[in-house]
Amino acid sequence: MLAQALWSHWRASPLQLFTLIAGLVLATALWCGVQAVNAEARASYDAAAATLGEGQFDQLLPAAGQTIPQHTYIALRRAGWQVSPVLEGQLGNVRIVGIDPLTAPGGLGAVRAGEGDGGDLATYLRDGPLRANPQTAARLHDLTDRPIEITAEIAPGTAIADIGVAQEVLAQPDILSRLIIAPGQPMGVPDLAEVAPGLVRQTASAGSDVGRLTDSFHLNLTAFGLLSFAVGIFIVHGAIGLAFEQRRALVRTLRALGAPLSRIITAMLLELLVIAIIGGVIGVLLGYLVAALLLPDVAATLRGLYGAQVSGTLQMRASWWASGLAICVLGAGLASAGALWRIARMPLLASGQKRAWAMASTRAGQMQMAVALVMLTVAGVLAMTGGGLVAGFTLLGCLLIGAALLLPVVLGVVLKRAQGWASHVRWQWFWADTRLQLPGLSLALMALLLAMAANVGVSTMVSSFRLTFVGFLDQRLSAELYVSADRPEESRALQAFVAPRAREVLPVVWVDKTLAGLPAELYGVRDAMTYRQNWGFLESISDPWDAVARDTGVLVNEQLARRAGIWVGDPLDIGGLTLPIAGVFGDYGNPIGQAIISEALFEERHPDQTPLRFGLRSDDAEAMRTALIEEHGLPERNIIDQAGIKAFSLQVFERTFTVTSALNILTLSVAGFAIFMSLLTLAGLRVPQLAPAWALGMTRASLGRLEVIRAVILGLLTAALALPLGLALAWVLLAIVNVEAFGWRLPMYLFPWDYARLGLFALVAAVFAAFWPARRLARTPPSDLLKVFANER
Repeated sequence: MLAQALWSHWRASPLQLFTLIAGLVLATALWCGVQAVNAEARASYDAAAATLGEGQFDQLLPAAGQTIPQHTYIALRRAGWQVSPVLEGQLGNVRIVGIDPLTAPGGLGAVRAGEGDGGDLATYLRDGPLRANPQTAARLHDLTDRPIEITAEIAPGTAIADIGVAQEVLAQPDILSRLIIAPGQPMGVPDLAEVAPGLVRQTASAGSDVGRLTDSFHLNLTAFGLLSFAVGIFIVHGAIGLAFEQRRALVRTLRALGAPLSRIITAMLLELLVIAIIGGVIGVLLGYLVAALLLPDVAATLRGLYGAQVSGTLQMRASWWASGLAICVLGAGLASAGALWRIARMPLLASGQKRAWAMASTRAGQMQMAVALVMLTVAGVLAMTGGGLVAGFTLLGCLLIGAALLLPVVLGVVLKRAQGWASHVRWQWFWADTRLQLPGLSLALMALLLAMAANVGVSTMVSSFRLTFVGFLDQRLSAELYVSADRPEESRALQAFVAPRAREVLPVVWVDKTLAGLPAELYGVRDAMTYRQNWGFLESISDPWDAVARDTGVLVNEQLARRAGIWVGDPLDIGGLTLPIAGVFGDYGNPIGQAIISEALFEERHPDQTPLRFGLRSDDAEAMRTALIEEHGLPERNIIDQAGIKAFSLQVFERTFTVTSALNILTLSVAGFAIFMSLLTLAGLRVPQLAPAWALGMTRASLGRLEVIRAVILGLLTAALALPLGLALAWVLLAIVNVEAFGWRLPMYLFPWDYARLGLFALVAAVFAAFWPARRLARTPPSDLLKVFANER
């Protein structure tokens, strides 16, 4: 009977039930969509690591940008070293990995993938098939005539073949990419430096390197998912608050009839649990669709920025749908906690009195303001003293939540001031009535504030990044052509061919180093006018390139400088030689540190490194390309023009922020829905307040117009407050989060027209949200308005 009595409220108010379930569905869907994308990406990282033995075995690697001749592998095997060759290369958009199954360690995932074929993997691979998962196999059919076998366990975007087959498919005979060192080497083998002096041993490390590299990207996605979830929960909080406020008389009656308060609260909790589970299940299914739409752009972003291959097929993984259901139930519980607490604390008869409920709401508002001030204070302290990525996201959370909680107070002050300025009685009533409606609309307005602030902050960050990134590309991609050779002997021939034909030849050569205790790359750069004219610095001495040319200075990128805590003038050990830092340059998009010394000093310290890549300055790039292909015989795949690199980089950039833009649009849409449902729910409760105004001579149409004006004013006030909050959010993202996550700080630019468009969107959203509720009020039958005066209220 108790459950039936409580459920009767939802039967009588189906719109409130729809609002509650819709809020839970939207919040869960956005959260689950992000978590599904993250889970799929991490599963792809783990599959790639398992397939190639990443982190499981020591490896021998060549110098940066070079390969291993097959005779080096043969020499190591003859010397007793248990090593296995690996060749990696691109065939179209598929990564080809060649292995030797007879020598590969047993823990290599590529070997385990073939154990289901009777154990004779060596014969199977040597016959010539490529093995790939179904999605990759579909791409391979257009790239090669080789037979293809489907193996679901192989990482996305990767095909496995015998080393000989891979060399043939990639047109790289007698070439290897790396050597895997088997555990448990024989006793008495000669030192690696004697047999293979040009190779570097890399020790095994647990986990996926790509997974660690992309952690910041996934952390940003998770933050947006949480923000979207918070906006949805505001809808839930508002719906539950209105429902409990309307059921106060029912609670009083049930208690007066002898129902224990504990049983009433327990029944309400069970009721909310059932609703939360229903909303969570629908939200998880909708989240699957959201993730399916976002996954292609996420995969393109991760592939372009980090070289990480992510499956294009979404799977239902227990990790994200279970977390979706759990967070839905938890969110519903948090949203209802305040209302349940007020019911539990009220005396038996007080819950049926409007004044008592209003006093309880006033006390809650005072507590809300206190919490807001505390959170904003914490945000201020973290902005001045905090460090680290966790502190940055904590700062963001405190700033956004504190501002949202403070919004009703600020709006209340503004509306009270407007009421004092009004001279006409109609407008005095309008402002007073707007203040009266503020508690019922405050949660929807908070959701709009958060959504708009996030949109301002993220759009400012993205647009600032774009301006900086385009300028950075123009600076760094100054050569008209970029060419590469496959072997050192080809490199020398290539240099001899282009020297008389190019205005400048810019070698690109580097070695992996540990600088200032951090992994980095050390480059040797030729003294050229291209660098002097195009290269910009965040800070430098008066003549940084002269210092580099004289071997009296080193240049470092911002990532290395910030992570190592060094700057211009500080000494840097580049491996047995210490040089002062002559300049710090921006290096946007690069996840690791870089240092630059002169070409001569680099050759002196690393005589075994031969540049295989070159930038060519030419007044006629097309003629140079033709000569390289037709006269020198350089494969066309070894030539890339500046425009192609720039176009690809900008394409990667645009795809990178497609996901965040989509989440912003979804969050704004949810906020607009919150305003609409709040106004629609309040429309039925407004009749007792509007009836006296109608009786005093105001027409129903004018009352409806005032409702629209009220929504527009509140929307514009919220938009005006969202602008400084969004700019503060952008500053935190650029100056704190971005520095901690990626190692560089971007300049912050302002985009007034973008903010004006966002304000216009808020205005349109408010008008659309208010139109239907205002129309319902304007069409309220006079008999319903007259009934107000016939009942005690």
